[in-house]
Amino acid sequence: MPELPEVETTILNLRIKVRFRTFIDIWTDFKNIVKKPSSFEEFRKLIKNKKILRIWRAGKNIIFELSGGLSLLVHQKLTGHLIYGIWGLQSGKWKSKISGPLEDKVNSYIHLIFWLDDGKMLALSDLRKFAKVELWKTKKLKESEEIKNLGPDPLKISSAEFKNCFKNKKGKIKHLLMDQGIVSGIGNIYSDEILFKARIHPFREIKKLTNEEIERIYQTTKKILKKAIKLKGTSVSDYRLPAGGKGEFEKILKVYRREGEKCSRCGTIIKRVKLAGRSAHFCPKCQV
Repeated sequence: MPELPEVETTILNLRIKVRFRTFIDIWTDFKNIVKKPSSFEEFRKLIKNKKILRIWRAGKNIIFELSGGLSLLVHQKLTGHLIYGIWGLQSGKWKSKISGPLEDKVNSYIHLIFWLDDGKMLALSDLRKFAKVELWKTKKLKESEEIKNLGPDPLKISSAEFKNCFKNKKGKIKHLLMDQGIVSGIGNIYSDEILFKARIHPFREIKKLTNEEIERIYQTTKKILKKAIKLKGTSVSDYRLPAGGKGEFEKILKVYRREGEKCSRCGTIIKRVKLAGRSAHFCPKCQV
């Protein structure tokens, strides 16, 4: 699932490409991808001729603030990613008219297309069809539980605020880092990488962490997320940039999906263990 760096990278790219463009029309072959309003026909009617005024992020959600007091929310979920280009139908399949990365098969699972007023198209490719698209009144979205229940953005809070997020919490640190109600945007990939760099075992109970260790996690979180944004995210699975290419952070992953390999610090074999239905990758020697 795209995490904070992937979502932020997508937004930074789309601000250049689609900000101030107007939606001309919309197509889908899977109407259930639109969760709000309940009718795709109503969604299509409401969003046509709306201009994109602003694009911002709330946790892992991409929000297009539109003219007419509306906002389009896109949560890419497990395998979804937004891509920008020009496509044409060939034998019932959308084929990119732009040669290069957009022709990669991972970009071919197109289930939603927005036509823009400059002749370009914004598409949602989603192999598993888990992505969520919603159209809200902007004011209601900002006041919604969807947004209010999100924890603070880890890149926008101080050390004291970060520590306060975990105050009186119970559980293992990896699980808590991925809890979107505590801090928003961190998932499986970056929790593994953050804890490795901070030398903290993912199964450590939060109540047993010292103030210095939580400070280390805070500083490491900022460094890892900023580095990942600079390298345009991690494309170990389905995530791609709007132009169709891969992010570069996967080239410097230290533990995520490195099980069986030697730790880059001490040479111990990296382990992979299940934690609350998710995988934790870590060095059993370096991380204590």
